[in-house]
Amino acid sequence: MAKYTGYKRPKNTKKALRELFHYMGYHKWLLFIVAALVCVSTGAGVAGTYLLKPVINDFILPGDIKGLAYVLGGMGIMYLCGALATFAYNRLMVKTSQKVVADIRRDLFAHVQTLPLEYFDAHTHGELMSRFTNDVDTVQEALNNSFTMVIQSFLTLAGTVVMLLVLNGNMSLIVILFLCIMFAFIKWNGKRSKEYYDRQQAFLADINGFVEEMTAGQKVEKVFNHEEEDLKVFREKNEALRRASTKALGYSGMMVPSIVSLSYANYAVSACAGGLLAIAGLMDLGSLAAYLVYVRQSAMPLNQFTQQVNFILSALAGAERIFEMMHEEPETDEGTVRLVRAARREDGSLAERPQEEAEGCEYAWKDGTGQLTSLKGDVRFENVTFGYVPEKKVLDGISLYARPGQKIAFVGSTGAGKTTIINLINRFYEIQGGRILYDGIDIRKIKKEDLRRSLAMVIQDTHLFTGTIMDNIRYGNLNASDGEVIEAARLANADSFIRRLPDGYQTMLYSDGSNLSQGQRQLLAIARAAVARPPVLILDEATSSVDTRTERLIEKGMDAVMEGRTVFVIAHRLSTVRNSKAIMVLENGRIIERGDHEELLGQRGRYYQLYTGMYELE
Repeated sequence: MAKYTGYKRPKNTKKALRELFHYMGYHKWLLFIVAALVCVSTGAGVAGTYLLKPVINDFILPGDIKGLAYVLGGMGIMYLCGALATFAYNRLMVKTSQKVVADIRRDLFAHVQTLPLEYFDAHTHGELMSRFTNDVDTVQEALNNSFTMVIQSFLTLAGTVVMLLVLNGNMSLIVILFLCIMFAFIKWNGKRSKEYYDRQQAFLADINGFVEEMTAGQKVEKVFNHEEEDLKVFREKNEALRRASTKALGYSGMMVPSIVSLSYANYAVSACAGGLLAIAGLMDLGSLAAYLVYVRQSAMPLNQFTQQVNFILSALAGAERIFEMMHEEPETDEGTVRLVRAARREDGSLAERPQEEAEGCEYAWKDGTGQLTSLKGDVRFENVTFGYVPEKKVLDGISLYARPGQKIAFVGSTGAGKTTIINLINRFYEIQGGRILYDGIDIRKIKKEDLRRSLAMVIQDTHLFTGTIMDNIRYGNLNASDGEVIEAARLANADSFIRRLPDGYQTMLYSDGSNLSQGQRQLLAIARAAVARPPVLILDEATSSVDTRTERLIEKGMDAVMEGRTVFVIAHRLSTVRNSKAIMVLENGRIIERGDHEELLGQRGRYYQLYTGMYELE
């Protein structure tokens, strides 16, 4: 029997059911067969009990052994058919539920890929992952167990009540009265247990978060001798969880014994009343035997049905959370300009070539009219205004330009808007005013996937995927050959340390490359950018968390990758931006100084203060 785990009820049960039925509708014929097999299985059980009446009255009491053998053989065949139907629908339901859940999980993942970064900024990773784990698992369990159980319980209960009325309508009033009492008790008990299960879930989440926080902060806890205080807090949280769990399990634990006790009382009263009717000649012995078996069967489907409904409602709450995520607005993309391969004709004009062609080709922008514009990497901001929330500007009237092949650096204190500029070039966020031009084209006219394909980023928090080093570098260009990957690693100064690893380029990386140093992970990120061969390269504090020696190694790799490309650099260490063509000093979303290294030192302004240590970046 499925266990109710205390999930919140769905806000809109009908809507959640409708959307879940939409996915189940893809496999409606399989579900129809399952329902038919459940009917066969339930019908065999209900009809088999009724056959006790003719068996006793027509064969046992008269002593017809031969007829009894035929009837028992027929009952055996009927029960066998019921057992085979039960086996078949269980196997078929498992297969069907897995298909439904696979469809839901596939569509959920596909939709998550289309969501804008604002959505991920507003939701924690754990909250998003719970949709794929807890919520999907709950739906899967409900489909595996509850779908058939609810149908079977309903049919068994309905069939039992009908047969009781057929056997003896007056005595059926006793059973109906007890069933009403059972239903009222189940409703009351379910309400109370749900209340405490909800509290249990809240306290459990609280205590898990506390334990996780304390485990991660063990060094801080020990440094400040905070063990006793933390133990006191843990005891309070643990006691609150214990009280809620005791109440929840107490109410849920009394459900089955109480229903069993009521069913025994029902059976006892019915047996006494039936016995008196049989003695008075108002009821035959066969009807009494069948009737009493039905009485014993009547409590079980009611209990199962109520328990399964609780579990289904819990699963629908999980489904609702899944479908809410599916209904989130995807990232809009109204761009029409595409990135294509092109080759130069003899007269110097461009001609489009198939994407797989690389030899002698270059990248070009293709607009809706078919006109081709060479991809050079010319980026310009014209009076750009932006805020993550409308009421607070992060960038206020920013204007700048980066010609093809130039290196532009951004410096300034934390929160000045440096990383925001980089995010806007990628169109991770939409600007509120002004425009950004890429090779003279407003980036809002360029398809986002094509825009981002023309850029490469190396960021401070390098993310490496589970797989080989070769695969992680190739992530920058999935069509790159092994030779191109190795060449990119050499260019990024990563080849030497890779070859010293036990399996070289086939070394497996796990847990975000935890078996590598921070500097080695950054070199792989640079190699990933190098294999993409983009005209525009973005370096976002790529060396801020490594030592000086590793920084020089990374800078050598970056210098080789930056050769001939338009580069945007964000750095806290100003030594890394000295050779930039232009350095932009930002403060409160505005460019307050601009120029090369020598010019800015000569101005003796904010950059001079930063460089000489008179003013800290942080």
